Amino acid sequence: MDLKRLLDTWLQRGLELGCYPGATAACGVGKQVLAVSAVGKTEPGGTDVNIETRYDMASLTKLLAPTMLAFQAIERGELTLWDTLPYWFNDVPEDKKDITVFHLMTHTAGFTPSFRLDKTVSRPEEALSAILHSQLVSTPGERPNYSCMGYIVLGKILEKLYGQDLNEQSQKSVFKPLGMVHTSYLPTGTNIAATEMDEASGKCLCGVVHDENARFLNGVSANAGVFSDIMDMTRFCGMLAVGGDGFISRAMLSKAAHNYTPGFDTHRGLGFHMAGTEYNYMGDLFPDCSFGHTGFTGTCAAIDPTTGFYVVLLSNRVCPTRESDKLFRFRRALHNALYAAYNK
Repeated sequence: MDLKRLLDTWLQRGLELGCYPGATAACGVGKQVLAVSAVGKTEPGGTDVNIETRYDMASLTKLLAPTMLAFQAIERGELTLWDTLPYWFNDVPEDKKDITVFHLMTHTAGFTPSFRLDKTVSRPEEALSAILHSQLVSTPGERPNYSCMGYIVLGKILEKLYGQDLNEQSQKSVFKPLGMVHTSYLPTGTNIAATEMDEASGKCLCGVVHDENARFLNGVSANAGVFSDIMDMTRFCGMLAVGGDGFISRAMLSKAAHNYTPGFDTHRGLGFHMAGTEYNYMGDLFPDCSFGHTGFTGTCAAIDPTTGFYVVLLSNRVCPTRESDKLFRFRRALHNALYAAYNK
């Protein structure tokens, strides 16, 4: 079976299993897109999904915007992995003075996974202080503990370094250079997949970031907020699949796509989720050196640097509710099927 027909079959199967109301997906090798598919509706009863339907990337934002901006700053010598928080901020609490950029990017800083900023402070400007004064759940450098809050701190470092917010800087330095014409924070237009039901209005959120903290931060945050479509994501993954393509140096990508948390049940690179663990979203066949990221709304990207093969899945599995977990097994099986078919 050719990859296009296989991808169509699997996306339709996911729809029939109730994994999502709609989805797009693609696979490719290097800069070549091998197959693209779209199924379902933007929401139950909504319009048909097509390859230009934009999805809330959720935590894939971490990879698309702040991680790429950090790589570029490191390459220019404006940021180092071992910069501590006091280098960038004043009045850092004692228990966080040894936290480094490396800790933030590998999720080993010890910050709690998340807490509701809108229930803690009254203004977005108070978010950084609230995070810095929150209680750590582990000693910095001790173990991986995935944290949206730590990445928000990284974003604040980058905004200070670049002198503008992530929205402006990511457009200038990442999305436009890569030709990602439908990728942005704060999307406009109508061809956008909806996410979870909003309790206040009784309608599904559409074009508004699903993550509550990113929403509190006016839709622009390092942990979530970017929207993209499947063809833009093939451009992004194709760049990574060929070793950075001059956009990111091979030295930087090699440094980043490395497992810095061996011996734990989650493997973390610099901004990357690494393969090689049980129940990994990349499935059973992608080699351990593969890297990518997931998004809570139902998005994921996986890149195998040994072959240049990649898979991207964009869905809104949280529409109309986040309670469904049917996507998790499905995406592992999808990655297995596509990887095996490509490598026959």
